[in-house]
Amino acid sequence: MSSHPQQAVLRSSDATAHASRRRPDISNQRLIAASIVLPALLVLYVLALPLMPEALRTPGSPLTYLFGVGGTVLLFVAAVFVLVKRTGRGGAPVVWFMAHVGCGMLGFVLVVVHTTGKLDRPPALLLVNLVALMAIGVWARVRANRAMADTFGTKLGGFRVPDPETRAALASIVAEKTALLERLDPAASEATFSVTLGHLIRQPRAALAYLRLARAEAQLMGARQTVGLGQAWWRPLHLALAAVFVAGGVIHVVMVTFFAGYVADGGPVTWWHVTAWDF
Repeated sequence: MSSHPQQAVLRSSDATAHASRRRPDISNQRLIAASIVLPALLVLYVLALPLMPEALRTPGSPLTYLFGVGGTVLLFVAAVFVLVKRTGRGGAPVVWFMAHVGCGMLGFVLVVVHTTGKLDRPPALLLVNLVALMAIGVWARVRANRAMADTFGTKLGGFRVPDPETRAALASIVAEKTALLERLDPAASEATFSVTLGHLIRQPRAALAYLRLARAEAQLMGARQTVGLGQAWWRPLHLALAAVFVAGGVIHVVMVTFFAGYVADGGPVTWWHVTAWDF
């Protein structure tokens, strides 16, 4: 009789391990390999451009225009991952993470092809932005991921104990956050609640006030000071670069669609556009 509980535990452990093996994911090895192979292939492609057909060597040709459209769409799909994480809607986060990585890398390839190797115009700065985004993302997955796991596994005794004045300030902040939760999500717990995009849309003032309080709480606790510089700032930097890219991508789309004459700089407008306004 005593062996039955052990057998049940073993079966449960085996089932968990089996489910973990079937869980979709991107291994670190594959991610590192892709981050090395793709840039190397793109360098070879740029070097071989003089031997390519004219349609691939001409900026703004119908073919390279389509590459640009496809790359932009894929990169915007990769950006949707942030909305899925912040809203908790849209499907399994792991699947969206895989789409985030896959669409991001493939979109980067198409955008590089779209440039036809002409990197002397302002849109080329978006490529620098994308390279930085990819580098930070790969580093976060391969290195920062382990550091964060170690941080979560740290015993409470390893954290700094706040002084009485700080504890009083923290208690005041927690009380304000709890009061705001009555407006944002009455069923939520202050200890685990996180502001989502839905809260920002429905209750922008309360949501922003909650974010300010959460930031003040983290500063009082010295949360960022308890970890390394990279672990503390990689995510804000990654999100900032992503926001800059989205803004730059939208500006570029508007320029080539409505200000095609300015973009062509006196040359022929060979891509699809609505107007050819110039400054």
